[in-house]
Amino acid sequence: MLILRSVALFAVAALFEIGGAWLVWQGVREHRGRLWIGAGVMALGAYGFIATLQPDANFGRILAAYGGVFVAGSLAWGMVADGYRPDRWDVTGALICLTGMAVIMYAPRGN
Repeated sequence: MLILRSVALFAVAALFEIGGAWLVWQGVREHRGRLWIGAGVMALGAYGFIATLQPDANFGRILAAYGGVFVAGSLAWGMVADGYRPDRWDVTGALICLTGMAVIMYAPRGN
């Protein structure tokens, strides 16, 4: 059950961080304005809070593992929001990152 909770928190964190960065990008690069930027900043702040809800107490482990989720999630966001089509190397890299995340977070430890 803890693994399911952790995976769900990673997914929600990715939604807020990647979504927040995308909103800032849209506000600045696509000239959509301060409202988009402000919403992005708020979403990025929510991401920081969500990361603290992970069951593991090790900040470094959480953020290192989240990196894999961020990589895969960013490609997925680009597909949905911007019509980006990853190639086989993008997909391979994302799978490697997710494998690394799983090893970092969920490998059995003897402590």
